[in-house]
Amino acid sequence: MKSLDQTFTDKLYAAYQANQKFGSLENAISHNGLFKSLEKRKAQVENLPVFSLDLTKDAVSNQKASGRCWMFAALNTFRHKLIADFELESFELSQAHTFFWDKYEKSNWFLEQILLTADQDLTSRKVKFLLDTPQQDGGQWDMVVALFEKYGVVPKSVYPESISSSNSHELNHILNKILRQDAEILRQLLASGADQAQVLAKKEELLAEIFNFLAMNLGLPPRQFDFAYRDKNNNYHSEEGISPQEFYQKYVNLKLDDYVSIINAPTADKPYGRSYTVEMLGNVVGSRPVRYLNVDMERLKELAILQMQAGETVWFGSDVGQSSNRKAGIMATELYDFEASMDIKLSQDKAGRLDYSESLMTHAMVLAGVDLDQAGKPKKWKVENSWGEKVGDKGYFVASDSWMDEYTYQIVVRKDLLTEQELAAYEAEPTLLAPWDPMGALAR
Repeated sequence: MKSLDQTFTDKLYAAYQANQKFGSLENAISHNGLFKSLEKRKAQVENLPVFSLDLTKDAVSNQKASGRCWMFAALNTFRHKLIADFELESFELSQAHTFFWDKYEKSNWFLEQILLTADQDLTSRKVKFLLDTPQQDGGQWDMVVALFEKYGVVPKSVYPESISSSNSHELNHILNKILRQDAEILRQLLASGADQAQVLAKKEELLAEIFNFLAMNLGLPPRQFDFAYRDKNNNYHSEEGISPQEFYQKYVNLKLDDYVSIINAPTADKPYGRSYTVEMLGNVVGSRPVRYLNVDMERLKELAILQMQAGETVWFGSDVGQSSNRKAGIMATELYDFEASMDIKLSQDKAGRLDYSESLMTHAMVLAGVDLDQAGKPKKWKVENSWGEKVGDKGYFVASDSWMDEYTYQIVVRKDLLTEQELAAYEAEPTLLAPWDPMGALAR
């Protein structure tokens, strides 16, 4: 190993001091910050929020200080359909209701994984992976489908937000503390020679404690409720004693088996035209596993456009923090000028960023429109976020087409949009990816 010597550092000093551009940038950045100083005005002009296909102007939702984007994105796609079908001015489904059942199911999932890995040392990578984060707020499309199918949905008015759903840090901190303790209890019980019945009884005892903890933080979810609303024509409608499952069937009425996850992961370990799943990724034991079909980016965008042209918004996962201005609501690869100003060329491609942990799926949102040129090719995309109305264009963002290419990793579309070959590949036995693969990052 070679240390840094003073002669080399002296050369760097001299070169920097001789560069007038660097001195000017030092002044600008020290007073205004890095991104403000490097932001290109042209990027805002090229990404105005005007689209040739624009599906919704419904008010956006706000996940606040929580990692529930995947739930919000899914419930937002339902919400647009519900507002249109029942002629409502506005409407929002309860994200807190889905959040409660996800925490409950993830706790059981974690304890089951602990039992399955009980023969491994605590130092094994898989056991450490489980214990590092027993559960968290994130998730994947197939995971939210499992929750909707088992627990249904309810209006937000029936099960509103709480402090612990809107700001989940404290809840997660204590729940993970409980789960790590429970993991030790179950592993020690197995090590002592306890039989399956004893282990199951102890696990149910531990889950009862967790259920009570969640209910005290989030509220006890309703099993039946009354629901009333007025439509745009001021007609009054009401329901009495409806269950969350019945509400889903009547008011959302989407067959979730008809939707599949499509990814673009251009890394050597994931050839296109094949299906993939991620080990240890899930929430509801016994539900359908997380599954993706990997395709090239042009096909992914084509599928998203086809679904929007049919009138449906699109759930999608991306690396939202890359080359983006949250306040302005612009996501564009051309947003910041590092090369011309700082002589720094950020040239790593999408595969390299995935392989070297520079990028992964961090956030789920909704594609709500697209601006197509005369040849039908996308120029920019309308994105419905879940960060409230104070960012972007009343909560809506614009993504340049090149940004979509570089930082979008997943969409969910109807399977009838796939070719026979693509559908067969999706339904084939999936390749199992490691628990820490970047395609599972949104759930972590």
